[in-house]
Amino acid sequence: MTHTDLEIDADLIRDLLRDQHPDLAELPLELGARGWDNQLWRLGDDLAVRLPWATDSADELLRKEHAWVPGLAAGLPLPVPVPQRLGEPAERFPRPWIVTTWVPGTPADRVPVTRGAEAARALGEFLTALHRPAPDDAPSGRGRGGPLAGHTAGLTGQLAEAVERGLVDDPEPVRAVWDDAVAAPAWAGPPVWLHGDLHPANVLTADGTICGVIDFGDLCAGDPAWDLAAAWLLLPDGGVDAFHDAYGHEVDAATLRRARGVAVGRSLVGMLIGEAGVHGRPGGKASWGPPARASLDRLLATA
Repeated sequence: MTHTDLEIDADLIRDLLRDQHPDLAELPLELGARGWDNQLWRLGDDLAVRLPWATDSADELLRKEHAWVPGLAAGLPLPVPVPQRLGEPAERFPRPWIVTTWVPGTPADRVPVTRGAEAARALGEFLTALHRPAPDDAPSGRGRGGPLAGHTAGLTGQLAEAVERGLVDDPEPVRAVWDDAVAAPAWAGPPVWLHGDLHPANVLTADGTICGVIDFGDLCAGDPAWDLAAAWLLLPDGGVDAFHDAYGHEVDAATLRRARGVAVGRSLVGMLIGEAGVHGRPGGKASWGPPARASLDRLLATA
């Protein structure tokens, strides 16, 4: 992560709104979150402003959301942030930014799912609706949506670091799940729309179940296994089978194997980011650790 040299605060955002979207400039404004790529500021009761701040790729991701998410959102059964306005680069803030709808709820890394059956159904219905064939000009993901083999070197490094930091006692069962996923036959169907980044910080909860999905910056087309991994990442024990019952597309054994591999990789990343947060290292988020640990335990228990 390389944080922007520009300080993002309410005064800056109001100035940007006054210049480009003056009808929104006087609405109440408060910081919502500082994410991996963007800062999120709540604007009034129903809107949010997202501005890139921590990665060079965030500009492209915001423009992608603005171009594609509105056309997908109407067919989704859960609320998602729908881009309403695009802010163009300006002298004071030389990067694009967007105004979206505000989706109420709390990220699942802070308030996890407790009503497993309801959440499994909500997630299954959401991904059933999203996973439709994508057009030929659909965007590609940042290394997501395609074969897993190209990610083996990264997984190997993450697993070694997790062992070194005492997060994983025995790497062999973890590696076995990954190797099995890489060996599984590749996705043979058409590329389908993927959220691409379904981990607990990007899924909102309320009253114990899933109430919204946010951050479509990794929206892309490809293998549905990349999203199906979310069942292990988000749902409590016993929720995976209920999710598959609710998911409206056929999941063959090979897709299930690949999904487990994606889930193992994301669990390791979440544990490392969580551990970094506990120890105050840059890029760390302490809340990511517990759900990632629980996810890895679920995966290994059914290996």
